[in-house]
Amino acid sequence: MRAQPFLPHGEVAHPAPILSEPLCLLEFLALRFSPAYYGSTIPHGDGSAVVLIPGLLLMDFNLFELHAWLQRIGYRPYYSGMGVAADCPDRLSRQLDETIDRAYAETGRRVHLIGHSLGGIFARSAAVRRPKRIASVITLGSPYRGLVLHSLIIALSEAVRGWIRSSGLAIPRECATSRCSCAFGRSLGRPWPRSVRQTAVYTKCDGVVDWRYCLSGKPDVDVEVVGTHLGLPFNESVFEQIADRLHRG
Repeated sequence: MRAQPFLPHGEVAHPAPILSEPLCLLEFLALRFSPAYYGSTIPHGDGSAVVLIPGLLLMDFNLFELHAWLQRIGYRPYYSGMGVAADCPDRLSRQLDETIDRAYAETGRRVHLIGHSLGGIFARSAAVRRPKRIASVITLGSPYRGLVLHSLIIALSEAVRGWIRSSGLAIPRECATSRCSCAFGRSLGRPWPRSVRQTAVYTKCDGVVDWRYCLSGKPDVDVEVVGTHLGLPFNESVFEQIADRLHRG
């Protein structure tokens, strides 16, 4: 199957090797033996703001390692402020916008966004909606060209949607799907702003999403690493790529 550009559809099941995902623990441990982790082999930052966005059902704290590392190498990292990524995407995106505005005001410069999995889709939505405040977007295993996922993740997504709809708020049935007509949903089909640089990191060993839907198809944008989906936020090669891409300005 060939990956197609994003279309408004429901999630599609894919037999990703999800049983390999516990190997992310090895990536977490191996990172501590990496020179990049200690900043000795990578370009250092210029104080720019970098907002970190977690994936589905995850919290800002899940990106603590990346946050601490970015601070060590000279950037000004911010957590997304979204709490747990298990709410109406439009509401979560507005919370993310507040963090972007604060980072922009405090640094006086356009902001870099790094999103893991679903967080990368939030990052791309923000860049499309507010390109004048976003310098670059780095996605880590984000299926932004089509929601092709392991069946377990689809079940979790459906459970989250059910929880959102039962919250008692006036939320459309299409909430948290690509068919929703909210600002977040509409942004997914809009063209990419030329002023915002993009990087799409993916791994062919991804046990959660079909890695082919995490690519732009452009060799200067797509970056392959070896690792698991869950391990991308603390993968040695990912850290090296992030340092390089952010250093480009």
